[in-house]
Amino acid sequence: MDQPIRFARLGFCRLQCSDVAATAAFYTDLMGLSGEAQPDGSVWLRCSDKPYDIVLSSGPAGLIGAGFELESEADLERAYERLKNIATDVRWLSPAECKPQALTRALAFTDPVAGLACTFYVGQTAPAKPFTPTSTHIAQMGHLVLNVHDLDAAHRFWADALGFAVSDRVEGVAEWLRAWPNPLHHSLALLQHSANTLHHINFMVTDIDDIGAAMNRMKAAGVPIVFGPGRHLPSTSIFLYFLDPDGNTNEFSFGMELFEENGARGPRELEHKAEVMDMWGSKPDPRFGKGGPILSPREQVHG
Repeated sequence: MDQPIRFARLGFCRLQCSDVAATAAFYTDLMGLSGEAQPDGSVWLRCSDKPYDIVLSSGPAGLIGAGFELESEADLERAYERLKNIATDVRWLSPAECKPQALTRALAFTDPVAGLACTFYVGQTAPAKPFTPTSTHIAQMGHLVLNVHDLDAAHRFWADALGFAVSDRVEGVAEWLRAWPNPLHHSLALLQHSANTLHHINFMVTDIDDIGAAMNRMKAAGVPIVFGPGRHLPSTSIFLYFLDPDGNTNEFSFGMELFEENGARGPRELEHKAEVMDMWGSKPDPRFGKGGPILSPREQVHG
């Protein structure tokens, strides 16, 4: 049997924005990330000790990429061997392509179900300055959630082919996946939908007070709060969802179930009911999780 691919974490997300300056100001001033403009016109946003967690570029709004860090180059080789049979455009990035992304070694491919441009990589150049929390004490970017047109096919790709572990699922509706052996309840979640779109990006905070303070700060700034505060049943996280300037949903969350690498509980089959999303009984705004499309590499604007 093939050795499993070992993932370290969800590394980054790339967003195309209608107004990069306005979006960057939102993520820095209201959410508490730090930002740095790049020579190509993009903005790198940080909430960790890595060079970037979110990358903003200009163009029609949508999710244009995501990256997962793997534990070793051997894992990257294993990923390539699997992907070359199921993702026809998988390729190694050249050193000249890796350097401006601050990556040591990487491969790129398009998720064959959702059409998302993905990067698997190892190693990143350390930033010159440490990340210093400001308005929100962000611990890390936690997870990415996608609306997908074919949940079963997405499961076969991420879980069966690449080895993401199912933590919880609602039959035909949703799956919460661990980037095994990362302990977080989910680094990626998939929701059945009529189209492939961004549902939300999550940022984990260090204290429940960050949730309350963020709620009042967003309200004062006129930012739409579209769900919460509440508590999810699957992960046990306390959450708050709000919209960025392009209408993408972001989440601040506090607390999450953690899984041991070995001996962890198996996946649960949850009922399709409102309490799964919020044990406290709040109702989402219709704009919740209705972010921009997932733009394939052919649909992206390249500077």
